[in-house]
Amino acid sequence: MSSEPTDTATVARAYFEAVGRRDLDAMEAFYEEGGSGEIHGLVELTVPGTYRPWFANLFQAFPDFEFEILDVVSTGEKAAVRWRARGGFTGPVRFEGLEANGARVDVQGCDVLTIRDGRIHRNDAYMNGAEMARQLGALPPAGSAAEKAAIALANLKTRLRDLVASRRG
Repeated sequence: MSSEPTDTATVARAYFEAVGRRDLDAMEAFYEEGGSGEIHGLVELTVPGTYRPWFANLFQAFPDFEFEILDVVSTGEKAAVRWRARGGFTGPVRFEGLEANGARVDVQGCDVLTIRDGRIHRNDAYMNGAEMARQLGALPPAGSAAEKAAIALANLKTRLRDLVASRRG
């Protein structure tokens, strides 16, 4: 990668273009040795190590995975990339413990990259995990009777815990 551009925005865009191509070799090559990332609320990844297997599984689980860069903003060694990912959960492997069910996923997120000497040092990714879980069928639809029942049960648990604590005190 020494002949590749090293400015932050260009590196960030080129990395996410590799994600869009599902090119694991190119994706991994953008990271420095020992680089890390986290999709907050979902997974922590390191290069080498857990990075390649996690993304390989993602691409197998969503064989028609599409990735779109919406915005790139950078300053110094930081770049923020807003993106959209879509695909059908139709592959032959589980994703985060779920079996493929044919569900369509359409999510947006934002990654904040720290780029040093043309390589990704750290990637902090943020997306609405609850919305993705809803689309995958792991959570009930927002506003549905099932969601209202789950909230009511959580509130009941809290009230019961508080009642037991007050009787002990």
